[in-house]
Amino acid sequence: MSDPFESDYVNLTSPAVSHYAVVPSDVTDLPVRPRALFVSIGGTAALQDKHGTIINYDLAAGAILSIRPLRVMATGTTAQLVAWF
Repeated sequence: MSDPFESDYVNLTSPAVSHYAVVPSDVTDLPVRPRALFVSIGGTAALQDKHGTIINYDLAAGAILSIRPLRVMATGTTAQLVAWF
């Protein structure tokens, strides 16, 4: 398939070009730091930032979080998330 935008510079304000299903873990960082998270099934997400701070977010299905966590904790996470990068 032709992609007329293939040579465009990708930055945080451009659309994501890849995605993966998030597998929460209390010990392992995400394989690729996302530009945003999409909530496919609502619930709670325990997100750890680059400083090690963990915050729990109560999320509705369909929400988009414009946060770039290093880790999605297994403890406290019930939502199903998709990472966009």
